[in-house]
Amino acid sequence: MSIGFLGLGVMGAPMALNLAGAGTPLVVWNRSADKCEPLRAAGAKVAGSPAEVFDEARVVLLMLAGADAIDSALGRDPSGFDVDVAGHTVVHMGTTPPPYSRALEADVRAAGGRYVEAPVSGSRTPAEAGQLVAMLAGDPAAVDDVRPVLGPMCRETIVCGAVPNALLMKYSVNLFLVTMVTGLAEAAHFADRHGLDMQRFLDVLDAGPMASAVSRVKVRKLVDRDFGVQAAIADVLDNNCSPIADAARRAGIASPLLDVCHALFGEAHSLGLANADMVAVIRAIEQRTAARG
Repeated sequence: MSIGFLGLGVMGAPMALNLAGAGTPLVVWNRSADKCEPLRAAGAKVAGSPAEVFDEARVVLLMLAGADAIDSALGRDPSGFDVDVAGHTVVHMGTTPPPYSRALEADVRAAGGRYVEAPVSGSRTPAEAGQLVAMLAGDPAAVDDVRPVLGPMCRETIVCGAVPNALLMKYSVNLFLVTMVTGLAEAAHFADRHGLDMQRFLDVLDAGPMASAVSRVKVRKLVDRDFGVQAAIADVLDNNCSPIADAARRAGIASPLLDVCHALFGEAHSLGLANADMVAVIRAIEQRTAARG
């Protein structure tokens, strides 16, 4: 049968296009119907509702923007689901607080379905290239069934154990990502304010031992002042900084670097940069410099 895909946003659209491009029979749905047209052109069937997706697919991938969007799409409330979850495998690929995912798993299983947590590491560029890294958690048999489905979207799929370990793993990785990109932004600001040649700054970083796939993309965006979105400020704030900080507090874990980044991304958001790429956090750093003047 077809694979179902709900959510065609910044990440979901290229992920679904890679599935379609690999010849995967695909049925898709998105709240804004116009975003389905590239998938239709790629050969996917466009459904009129999430329920229609579940009617035609036994494995349904969710790449939706948070818990409220998931609950709305599935018609989830204390009485159950509006969609027919029984006999289906629900694959949650977005980012939500781990307790939410644990509760969603319990509800899916109670309704007769299977549940796999499969958040991905990477932004739009690796999504477009099919180079995401998926972290999987859930019943081992369900995880084994889902792994091949993810192949056209991911260069690696890594099993992390029981739910919500995949989301906790993503939080751990994204804590490093957020602090690294914030550090790059501060370094670029430091170099620029000292009058250094920014192209040479980029060249030195790219040639050095700290260079990575992320740094090479983000440093170029910083030097070019390119705030076109790959991972938006709002997403970093709402789906990373805030929930990771909450998870740290619940576990009694200190997170000093994250706390500084959390504040800076909040300041960038308040500057009207919610939909700009995360490198636009440099604007918050610049504002702090201006306030010192």
